[in-house]
Amino acid sequence: MRGPHNIWRLVRTGATLERTGAMRVVLDAFGAPAHLRLVARILGWPFAPLGMKGDPSMPPLTRALTALGPAYIKFGQLLSTRPDVVGDDLAAQLSVLQDKLPPFPVEVAKAEVARELGLDVDTVFTEFSGPVAAASIAQVHCARLVETGERVAVKVLRPRIERAFRKDVDAFYLAASMIEILSPSSRRLRPMDVIRHFEGVVKGELDLRLESSAAAEFAATTARDKGFRVPAIHWMLSGRRIMTLEWVDGAAMSDLAAIDAAGHDRGDLARRVLQDFLRQALRDGYFHADMHQGNLKVAPDGDIVAMDFGIMGRIDDYTRRVYAEILYGFIRRDYRRVAEVHFEAGYVPADRDIDEFARALRAVGEPIFGMDATRISMARLLNYLFEVTERFGMETRTELILLQRTMVVVEGVARSLDPHINIWDVARPVVEDYIAKNIGPKALARDLARTLQVMARFGPLLPGMVEQALIRHGHGKLPESKSLVWTRTVWALAGAAVALAGAAVAHLLI
Repeated sequence: MRGPHNIWRLVRTGATLERTGAMRVVLDAFGAPAHLRLVARILGWPFAPLGMKGDPSMPPLTRALTALGPAYIKFGQLLSTRPDVVGDDLAAQLSVLQDKLPPFPVEVAKAEVARELGLDVDTVFTEFSGPVAAASIAQVHCARLVETGERVAVKVLRPRIERAFRKDVDAFYLAASMIEILSPSSRRLRPMDVIRHFEGVVKGELDLRLESSAAAEFAATTARDKGFRVPAIHWMLSGRRIMTLEWVDGAAMSDLAAIDAAGHDRGDLARRVLQDFLRQALRDGYFHADMHQGNLKVAPDGDIVAMDFGIMGRIDDYTRRVYAEILYGFIRRDYRRVAEVHFEAGYVPADRDIDEFARALRAVGEPIFGMDATRISMARLLNYLFEVTERFGMETRTELILLQRTMVVVEGVARSLDPHINIWDVARPVVEDYIAKNIGPKALARDLARTLQVMARFGPLLPGMVEQALIRHGHGKLPESKSLVWTRTVWALAGAAVALAGAAVAHLLI
């Protein structure tokens, strides 16, 4: 699919960017050299009348991407999570992209359900409404199960959406390769890697079995979180192109009037949504990475309900500890410790001056902590922090960028509910609780227990490993002698002891 025949798609894209005024926005954001601007002008200006007009009420770039269709909208949304690639200003513009598209007929949706599940829709559902939400990849219907009478949400992929995305992604690859050829300086942004990442994200969203799996895992990790829910998946009525899950009544997190009318405490909701996110990111290392108002509801009983699990974030245990120590250091204004954590984690090259780095961090933190409580922003702190670490040679870490972006979005949700919320006061108990449980003597003992458990698995293999090591060190083939049998016995007992010790300590501490 990738080849010269994709040039027409690029011409259409360039024409639309030129017609909407987005071309200049993109070139300025990337600091494009003169010769690349010339090529873009040649591709765009003569064909501008062929470009799509879009909605003149939108900013130029969002106007262009919305006009170009689903793949471009999704690509823009993905780039909004990568300020390290497009810059903070452009990322902010892209973050407001909405993927609401005209719905397709309910009869088409029913046919898709019947084809995917191999069932007659009328034998499964007593009701099947028209579309209640229509996005770029799929739309949602409200239905009622014949067997139980339960109301469910049925998510259905748009017909032929996979083919449409595949064509546009092929054009993206051609564009990325041309940019790398025409502008060698752009290679530091790894355009081809960005497109490959986008392709992986899209493939995940175009297979609703993967989204169902993500929802089920998220439900399991948050099952004990009071006041937070994830809709249950109906696996027998879900597949690659269909996803059926529990219907959730309630007010959208963006509908403040409905939230007030229902009698919910907005200040409490703001506190909970921020703490829920931090708790899930730090405790579980698995978090909803698209946690904006449109993906959150407030149930009649006050529970916060998350929806749309196409983009999830994951960070390993070590990274969570580093992130928590950085946040905790800033909360305590211990900039030396924050600097040490960066060096210990290898985020900043060891040849840099730690004292100079600590001074730079103080310059980041002190102005923020000098602000009025209503203006203190964790998002601003993270943005400044990434600027400083980049200046000191920190390499980009995609998982931290996604975490940072989600933190910005969640803070925005919290402030929309309660403009006077003190972000740090709300975050402090969650971070302190994590620090207490995961950094210190008890955490060290728990880590030791886990290490012993892993070592215990190799207990039965230890005799053979020792024998092979002796052979490699020049002892030749060892005869079967009493001494060798004794050696094997000793190592077998040692392995058993390690296994028992690991199991005992794990039982006590985990």
